[in-house]
Amino acid sequence: HAGVHLGRQVALAWINAEEVTAESAAALLGPASGIVVPGGFGRRGIEGMIAAARYAREHDVPYLGLCLGMQVMVIELARHVLGEAAANSTEFDPATPYPVIDLLPEQRHLAEKGGTMRLGLWPCALVPGTHAAAAYGLPLVHERHRHRYELNNEFRERLAAAGLVYSGLSPDGRLVEISELADHSWMLGCQFHPELKSRPNRPHPLFRAFVEAASQHLPHSDQRPMPPPQMLV
Repeated sequence: HAGVHLGRQVALAWINAEEVTAESAAALLGPASGIVVPGGFGRRGIEGMIAAARYAREHDVPYLGLCLGMQVMVIELARHVLGEAAANSTEFDPATPYPVIDLLPEQRHLAEKGGTMRLGLWPCALVPGTHAAAAYGLPLVHERHRHRYELNNEFRERLAAAGLVYSGLSPDGRLVEISELADHSWMLGCQFHPELKSRPNRPHPLFRAFVEAASQHLPHSDQRPMPPPQMLV
């Protein structure tokens, strides 16, 4: 959607996260002008996703993390910038001493988890001067959610000191909905699912901003506009 809107031909390369390591990241991700880590559940491939987030951060490659993709971005920052090697989500390591991602506060004492995810449309207040605010051009937006894990507020201050900017919050300030890196050209994660609101004639603002950032990351010789679509007769 965003590629058509911007006149860019987006070439997708699907990469198995289980194949991504610190050693293989350059070969697998080096050709990419942007990296998307999508949503999901479970620990399969998590270390590869964290390695992808690290590669994007260290090489200034535009990055968009969707739900789980934001969570691995936060875990990576805690491990490799704050130096907390055991940082993790309690979804993947319930005994982690540094749970930067944890269950939503209201779910931590539930014995039965079925039907308890945070679902549906929720408001998000955007912080002026951030990539998120620039993408939307609005002070308040509504996005669709499907998750039960969230950035742990106990680590907000330390993560902010490492360069994490909380650019989208629940209106009461309690939940981090969007985070981004201050010293990166465009590295952003959202706790919601923007793909659920994107349309061919109305690309989601975050996808549009991501594709625009990725196109700027291309070598100048590769920044060619997409040819106009042929008309059917």
